[in-house]
Amino acid sequence: MTTKVLLILVLVAMGLHLIKPFGLPGLRRRGDVWKIALILIFAMMMALVLRPA
Repeated sequence: MTTKVLLILVLVAMGLHLIKPFGLPGLRRRGDVWKIALILIFAMMMALVLRPA
């Protein structure tokens, strides 16, 4: 469930960034969407590693 929520949130963030860049350091251009995708990959790995068994 956590990974699905993360996926949806990051996809929304990527879409919004394509429409209007956030202006944060490192996210000032539309071409920086791949950095948000890296954040998604890292967050999903951490959610899978740290989830209770």
